[in-house]
Amino acid sequence: MRLARLAVANVNSTVGAVRDNIDRCIALSYAMARDDVTLGAFPEHVIGGYPPEDLVQWQGFIAAEARELGRFCRETAALPTVLVLGLSVEVEGQVYNCAAVVHRGRVLGLCPKEKLPLYSVFYEARTFSRGHPYRYQEISLGHGIRGPTGDGIPFGDLVVRFDFATIAVEVCEDLWSPDGPMRRRCFCGAEVVANLSASPYRVGILETRREMVNTRAADNYATVVYVNAVGGNDGLVFDGGGFISQCGRQLLEAPRFREGIAAITVDLDRTRRLRTENTTWRTDGNDFLRQGRRVACVVAPEPTASGARLSYPIPPERSFFLPGGQAPPSPRERFCEELLDVIALGIGDYFEKTRAFRRIGVALSGGRDSLLCLLLAHRYVMRSAAGASESERRARVAQMLRAFYMPTRFSSIATRRAAEAAAADLGVPLVILPIDEAFDREVEAAARMLQPGEELTPITLQNIQARLRAQRMWNWSNATAGLFLQTGNMSEKAVGYTTIGGDLMGCIAPIANVPKTVVNYLLDYLLERHGYEGIRQTLAIPASAELADNQEDERDLMPFPVLDCCLALYAGEKLSPTELASVLVSMFPEYAPAQVQVWVDKFVSLFTQSIYKWVQAPLSIHIGNLDLERERALQLPVVSRLEWK
Repeated sequence: MRLARLAVANVNSTVGAVRDNIDRCIALSYAMARDDVTLGAFPEHVIGGYPPEDLVQWQGFIAAEARELGRFCRETAALPTVLVLGLSVEVEGQVYNCAAVVHRGRVLGLCPKEKLPLYSVFYEARTFSRGHPYRYQEISLGHGIRGPTGDGIPFGDLVVRFDFATIAVEVCEDLWSPDGPMRRRCFCGAEVVANLSASPYRVGILETRREMVNTRAADNYATVVYVNAVGGNDGLVFDGGGFISQCGRQLLEAPRFREGIAAITVDLDRTRRLRTENTTWRTDGNDFLRQGRRVACVVAPEPTASGARLSYPIPPERSFFLPGGQAPPSPRERFCEELLDVIALGIGDYFEKTRAFRRIGVALSGGRDSLLCLLLAHRYVMRSAAGASESERRARVAQMLRAFYMPTRFSSIATRRAAEAAAADLGVPLVILPIDEAFDREVEAAARMLQPGEELTPITLQNIQARLRAQRMWNWSNATAGLFLQTGNMSEKAVGYTTIGGDLMGCIAPIANVPKTVVNYLLDYLLERHGYEGIRQTLAIPASAELADNQEDERDLMPFPVLDCCLALYAGEKLSPTELASVLVSMFPEYAPAQVQVWVDKFVSLFTQSIYKWVQAPLSIHIGNLDLERERALQLPVVSRLEWK
């Protein structure tokens, strides 16, 4: 047996908070040492926070990361655990996204990321340079940081040989490419590969990551330690978790959505034995080595943690043949709980990390979107006080959350009662503040701005109401340092069914990338789970902006299932309008083809005309592969025509 204890350390870092980030890493390093961990991995960019974006163009930012790496080395010098953590490093005028191997106060190697993503929400190739196969040099970082034998720190394509195993380190995207550095480093002796990631949450990403890690571990007959960041930075939310997989067999899955450590003891002789047994791997390795190129090997000068107190990993069921563990949750529960968790985490970290706010407010209309936003904020507050008693948690809700119902003559008794019930269910103070008088004054003022022959349109009258509500929410925000949540959903944002200066306003938009059909699905789930009367009453009312008499959203637009399919297929799958109509006719046979074509034409036209609104919308939380946020995900021109269709 050759036992080693391997750990993933999920850290909730904040971009730029280099001191606080390293304080967290130091505390977790000592916790790992107390648990006899041999090797512990921290996330990508854990020192500077991810994504640093253009901050890496500031020399002071890069220098601060190096300074804090030096402090980390000094304060962990007495620990026997091998520690791997991510940071930005400047070498010869170029900045690299690196993984640093630290042991007993020394940096034994810096490996730059080779695969730099420039798609979806990632822009790393804009600011970082990529590492290259077989590059090797020694650099100096200053700040008292020492390498294996002196001031020179190995930088490049390398492995590090310790007394327990030879290890390789890599960064996030390097794992996602089958042509990444793992294969050549394993052929050059690496048995353990630590991948440091900052991979944001996306719907379904857990299964993809799990399959990817197990596949890479199997392909390379290696023990892969995959660690991920946790927490929100701007609109990206990282769900943490992580895996340890030995030669394709998953040994550990770390908890998600929380900071902390997960560790397991592994027999590394199994990795060596499987490599010896597998003739294909041996043949491929020999073919590689005959080419005469090898990555550099750094030898660690000091011993690691003793494995004397480690025990051979025994399955909980004491059987190596039977499946173990609890039955997984249903797909419905897993989908809903993940989505609710990630958005609540995004709200909470934005609220806490900005340090600009003291409470959270929602303009509660009695409709579905604002109710879901209130439920998400409530989820964050309740979980932030998880160790308190139920009465203390409810008191915290009453202290931190505010709801406002601002009716006009178009608001119904049903929505008022639904808003009152929702606030009562959650224990959130509710202020009811009619805006009819202000609406009349603003209509009169707007009319006086018109020339003869001009008149206020119906849509103007609707927008005046929305803008009055937004103005009052901003006034409340200014007066109380309140985080004002924008409550619009993805479906309505896609077609511009929202008001600039009105319901498009807010500090952050929690559900701006949640389609309306998913909003309804989540509310159905929460009703089943909690039985809240406010949800029941809200779902009983047809979706309506209530800005005009007898208004219903689906009558103004189209059925939301149809609209969401248009969004997914046109904006997500990039189908042409003709292809889109063909698919929808087969998907929705209950509607006449001519009606479907009308809806497709309407969607494409409204979608294109509404892009100018997206650039004025608040920051949104990224939850899928399709976001309606021009600055990060879907980069469409504001000015364009549809002649190409």
